[in-house]
Amino acid sequence: RENGSPLELLRSASATEVATRIRRKQVSSRDMVDACIAEVERVNPVLNAVVATRFDEARAEAELADQRLASEDASTLPPLHGVPCTIKECFALVGMPQTSGLPARVGFRPSEDAPAVTRLREAGAIPVGVTNVSELCMWMESFNRVYGRTNNPYDPSRIVGGSSGSEGAIVGSGASLFGLGSDVGGSIRMPAFFNGVFGHKCSAGLIPNSGQYPEGDGAAGTYLSTGPIARRAEDLSMLVRILAGPHESDPNTRPIPLRDPNSVDLSRLRV
Repeated sequence: RENGSPLELLRSASATEVATRIRRKQVSSRDMVDACIAEVERVNPVLNAVVATRFDEARAEAELADQRLASEDASTLPPLHGVPCTIKECFALVGMPQTSGLPARVGFRPSEDAPAVTRLREAGAIPVGVTNVSELCMWMESFNRVYGRTNNPYDPSRIVGGSSGSEGAIVGSGASLFGLGSDVGGSIRMPAFFNGVFGHKCSAGLIPNSGQYPEGDGAAGTYLSTGPIARRAEDLSMLVRILAGPHESDPNTRPIPLRDPNSVDLSRLRV
């Protein structure tokens, strides 16, 4: 990929690598966002993974990212500067629907981003759209009566898992570098397995769950975990660090120290 095109980078590189290339001006944010949009438009008629888009807004944000890079020291820019991504539809993203697959919520649009979405955007990520879920994020198949069923990128006759199944599908298809998901009993882990990508369910209290629907009250909130889905494993640690930290809107969050995964002696772990 030494001289890889934006499309080649989108299909095969990590978000970490793409962010580095953008900062080095080897590829522009606008070109990466355009490639992401083109791939979503190409694969989504088969997958039905991205259920609402913000293509115009994403292009405008990419133009601003490139302008900022032209006028600022690249070393001062956030870690995901100009990198396109997708967001699970149950998370609040201004201007996008947030039905969680429930017909009664059709027409609802959040007025502010969920804290996890805010942290990704402050880190420079550019959401191009939101992805399908199982109804109320309760099942292991990403199907509901608002958007229908999402199909697997490896075999469209197969399911994608749930409830973050459409994040797994669009990332697995090569159309999105990474996405934001959530997990109680396998809702990140099963889609990662079903679609051949990487996901991480974090320890309770590490990443704020507020701003998603349903959120999980009381004890249920300690089982719910917001986390990343990515095509490359090297992105998971960076994404978790961006997302982690207490937030006043989620009383379950607390400071949890994070070590460098490379410092862990795997030979001493019991699996």
